[in-house]
Amino acid sequence: MICLAGITRIFHMGDQTVHALNDINLTISSGEYVSIMGPSGSGKSTLLNIIGLLDKPDHGNYELDDKIVTDLNETEQAQIRREKIGFVFQTFHLVPRLSAAENIELPLILGGIPPKERRQRVQEALLAFNLEDRAQHRPAELSGGQRQRVAIARATIMQPKAILADEPTGNLDHQIGSEVIHLLEKSHQSGTTLIVVTHDRELGARAHRQITMRDGKIQTDQTNDTD
Repeated sequence: MICLAGITRIFHMGDQTVHALNDINLTISSGEYVSIMGPSGSGKSTLLNIIGLLDKPDHGNYELDDKIVTDLNETEQAQIRREKIGFVFQTFHLVPRLSAAENIELPLILGGIPPKERRQRVQEALLAFNLEDRAQHRPAELSGGQRQRVAIARATIMQPKAILADEPTGNLDHQIGSEVIHLLEKSHQSGTTLIVVTHDRELGARAHRQITMRDGKIQTDQTNDTD
């Protein structure tokens, strides 16, 4: 599903050149559950952003579902993001002026889903994520756990092939964080590829495959015994 070949990403900070990613070669098959770990500045979030088509590499090729996507224009990449990729971020990235239901509905609107089907799918998502009584509340009126549930509902509402989660439990306490990761894993169990960037070793060990990064390079790539 995901194939990165020779991916390099360079940032220029004043008179310094930072190789955030240095010749990354990585293949992730459809339906895998992968964690990406490493210290701050190791390149893991940059890697996730390139996989999610939120950033472009300076060198190398990215193939998604047998299609080279590296050189697509912004409109073409946005269409692929809407159709194939769901995002969950540490800081939620909800639209403050929209209610929980409206935040969940947003990808459906952008995807051109008819109003009747949108309403039905939003109601199903609110029920599935135990948010029925918070449907009309705005993000500022929700707890951290509720906001992340809204974010996951929004990420999965278009039934993407892959969910990319960047420190999804970073702003949550242990109990709420456990609930959030179980929701993500439930989506994976239905066949969705799940890629999680995390500092949490316990969370990283839950994945079937664990990648560690350092200095813009993949340091280890191993399959975990999760039985």
